[in-house]
Amino acid sequence: MSNSKLNQTLGEFIIENQSSFKYSSGELSRLINSIRLAAKVVNHEVNKAGLVDIIGAAGDTNIQGEDQQKLDVYANVKFIQTMTKRNIVCGIASEEEDDFIAINSQDENNQNKYVVLIDPLDGSSNIDVNVSVGTIFSVFRRVTPVGTPVTIDDFLQKGNKQVAAGYVVYGTSTMLVYTTGDGVNGFTLNPAIGTFYLSHPNMEFPENGNIYSVNEGNYIHFPVGIKKYIKYCQEEEGDRPYTSRYIGSLVSDFHRNMIKGGIYMYPKSSKNAKGKLRLLYECNPMAFLAEQAKGKASDGFTRIMDIEPTELHERVPFICGSKNMVEKAEEFMRDNTI
Repeated sequence: MSNSKLNQTLGEFIIENQSSFKYSSGELSRLINSIRLAAKVVNHEVNKAGLVDIIGAAGDTNIQGEDQQKLDVYANVKFIQTMTKRNIVCGIASEEEDDFIAINSQDENNQNKYVVLIDPLDGSSNIDVNVSVGTIFSVFRRVTPVGTPVTIDDFLQKGNKQVAAGYVVYGTSTMLVYTTGDGVNGFTLNPAIGTFYLSHPNMEFPENGNIYSVNEGNYIHFPVGIKKYIKYCQEEEGDRPYTSRYIGSLVSDFHRNMIKGGIYMYPKSSKNAKGKLRLLYECNPMAFLAEQAKGKASDGFTRIMDIEPTELHERVPFICGSKNMVEKAEEFMRDNTI
């Protein structure tokens, strides 16, 4: 890609590639712009988290029963506020909220066509120790009639119905990575002027990788198939053993594996019989990104984006990354179903 393309701003990129979005380009622009704006505000707070009283637990728990970090709460409020004011979203579901939020249009009631599902601050337990965190978002067209209030059916859609998905990673640099079903592109924030520039065009997972990412502290609780796949990764044969890298922030682990090649696993376990990660807020958007980047995502048996959700905060096992590595993990799962 030419240097001129790499100097392209996020706004310019959206305009130039608007034909690849099968719905109104103006709608897409407002959607991504609202996420971009909220991400810049949250990024500012993340970067000063050690200087002000915004780190640590807020004293509340979210719907998942997890302690909410103060920055979790802040990010949740900022993303909801920003998307509400842009007059494009008719409903928002957040990992931090018990139920979805219905939003009326500012001009005519309920005329907006999109719902957004969001994990406002993934990996927030890492805030106190200065490790990268991120925001994950998933966008659907509503299925109920325009002009009526949104219902739970607008949110409980299979991942293969997503029209956009992405994440923001707040690390040594801040990046926004997203797809609208036409490949994956990454934009890096220039903090001096507050603008995202195209820095990682056409991102793709290598077909093979040498990194496996899993919390091996839970090994004893894993299914037999995952245990055997981990041992396979550790065997000294061919290009193995693979390197173990696990940050504990889905966005960061996914981002590294997409660039370098690898597999991320959060399987079900005897502690979490249905898995730990949320289908709608984490797995679906990451699966959409993975497939658009020539990777793969499954629960060990079924394509993530083909799973029919039954509740907002549903959890599923999650295996995602370089295509050949995921298929090998699935093979171990199929052969060890007991």
